[in-house]
This record gives sequence, structure tokens and C-alpha cells, in this order.
Amino acid sequence: PMLATMKKGAVIVDVAIDQGGCIETSHPTTHHNPIFEVDGVVHYCVANMPGAVPRTSTYALCNQTYPYILQLASGVEIALKSSAELAVGVNTMKGELTQKRVGEYFNIPVHRLPLTL
Repeated sequence: PMLATMKKGAVIVDVAIDQGGCIETSHPTTHHNPIFEVDGVVHYCVANMPGAVPRTSTYALCNQTYPYILQLASGVEIALKSSAELAVGVNTMKGELTQKRVGEYFNIPVHRLPLTL
């Protein structure tokens, strides 16, 4: 229904299409045939978008993840206590679920971080 409220010619770029997509009307496309329309809204859903510029995308990914690698190299427990960004990315630790929403959805007990390492 929300798609119908968009202006004709509007564009949706589904960057999560590799993991199943985040838009109900999305389906994977390719670099050779990258777009399709639904209700006048253009969809760009190319799987593996970074593959079009592999060298550039590798540098970009490394530049963004390197600081976290350095934090983790100092020790996981220290890194999780000092970095909220890392802590929210932990789903399980030592066999225990740590994500509240997942636990609520599946009715599974959730344990708070940091668990004893």
C-alpha cells in the first residue's frame, strides 16, 4: 500500500537484496538488467552491488572495519565494554542469546552483555 503513495518515477534502491531484500516488491536483478517498475516506482535491486567496483568497495569496507578490528585485538571483553557499536552487533555469546528482540520474538531467555568470557 505504501508503494502506491509514492510519486511516479520515484526510485527504491534495495541494498539488502542479497539477504532477501527489505522491500516487499523487490526481487534480485543484475548489473546487465538492473531495474524494474512496480506501480510506476523504479526498483534497483542489484545483488552484490559492490562487485561492480571491487577494488574501491574493498578499500571502503576495510577503512570502516579496521578501527573495530583494532578494538577487538585488545580483547573481546574490553572491546565490548568500551564500544556500544560492537556490543549491539553481538547476537550470541558463549551459547547464550544476547539480543532482546530476538528473545522476545522466539520466547527465548536473553542474557545481558558482557557474559563472563
